[in-house]
Amino acid sequence: MKSNINIQIELAEDKMPEAIQWTAPDGGVSDWQTAKAILLGLWDGEEKSALRIDLWTSKMTVDEMNDFFYQTFYGMADTYTRATKNTELATELKEFAKSFLKKATAAIEEPAK
Repeated sequence: MKSNINIQIELAEDKMPEAIQWTAPDGGVSDWQTAKAILLGLWDGEEKSALRIDLWTSKMTVDEMNDFFYQTFYGMADTYTRATKNTELATELKEFAKSFLKKATAAIEEPAK
C-alpha cells in the first residue's frame, strides 16, 4: 500500500514561493489546502544526514513565523517522546520552545538597538 502527500509551490518571477498548497487524500484532506510556510525534514539513513526543505511565502509575517517555529519545536518534543520515550529531553525542548517564543515576541515589541 502507498499513500501520497502532495505539495505544490507556485513561484513568483523572482523564483520565491508565492503560494504553497497541499493535499493528503488518504489522511482525509482531499481538497487543496493553502499554507504560508513549510518545513520538511527527511532522514537519509545511508548518509546519516538530515535533508530539509524550508519554504515560506512573502505573506508570512514575522509574528506568524515566530508562532510557527514555537509550535514546530513543541510538536517535535512530542514526536521525540513517542520515538524515544525520553521525557526528560522532550521537556527541555518544550521549555526551550516557550523561551524562544517569549524572546521572539519581545524582539518584535522592542526591536534591538
